[in-house]
Amino acid sequence: MKILQTSNYEEMSRRAANILAAQVTLFPQSVLGLATGATPLGIYRELLRRYETEELDFSGVRSVNLDEYCGLSAGDPNSYREYMRKNLFSHINIRPENVHIPDGMAADAQEECRRYDELISALGGIDLQLLGLGMTGHIGFNEPNDSFDRHTHKVRLSERTIAANARQFRSIDEVPRTAFTMGIGAIMQAKRILLVVSGKHKADILKEALFGPVTPRVPASILQFHPDVTVVADEEALSLSAGLWNGQKEEVL
Repeated sequence: MKILQTSNYEEMSRRAANILAAQVTLFPQSVLGLATGATPLGIYRELLRRYETEELDFSGVRSVNLDEYCGLSAGDPNSYREYMRKNLFSHINIRPENVHIPDGMAADAQEECRRYDELISALGGIDLQLLGLGMTGHIGFNEPNDSFDRHTHKVRLSERTIAANARQFRSIDEVPRTAFTMGIGAIMQAKRILLVVSGKHKADILKEALFGPVTPRVPASILQFHPDVTVVADEEALSLSAGLWNGQKEEVL
């Protein structure tokens, strides 16, 4: 595991965007696993800037998103499909047929989960998976559990996750209670993983994930077993991990 400490969120976003941009430049047909939420927004803004200056070409890229709320249509302003459209896809030249997100309106949850796993397999797996870190230690919507869920599944969101996501809705009552999420198996089979974390409020859970015991009670702790993980986190997020790793702050490329 490689840990890169940055001074702030903006630097974290630039450094993570460097890694994603290099993947797309070197391997134009890459399958990118993409994440939503507040943390990736700066990364997507930086990728857009580079696309607009003709540094990046997304025409060959295939994408698979980690998750989607159940019960929200693709056009719902709070759906993750709409998040991706608004913050990235509508501004770049990625082909619509190469964009893949679970169907939150699927009538048969079991069939939708099976379909999504088969889709990822048909694409040849994920080349680079972008992850954020939830306050419960979740990656995607893989919440703390008694075991690691290997396959795409429908999950009941924890009250803490619902509260954290309520800022995106008019009220906490509007936050969906369930979601489809890519399983730990597909995430761990990605060739490379990029975990991005920012803020003092994530310091405790980041320390648990990176340096605590590997346990399904902290889903992100499974990343300790992946052979190629890069963590890009700011000083505040790494503030409780001092002395537990030998990384140094690196200059932004």
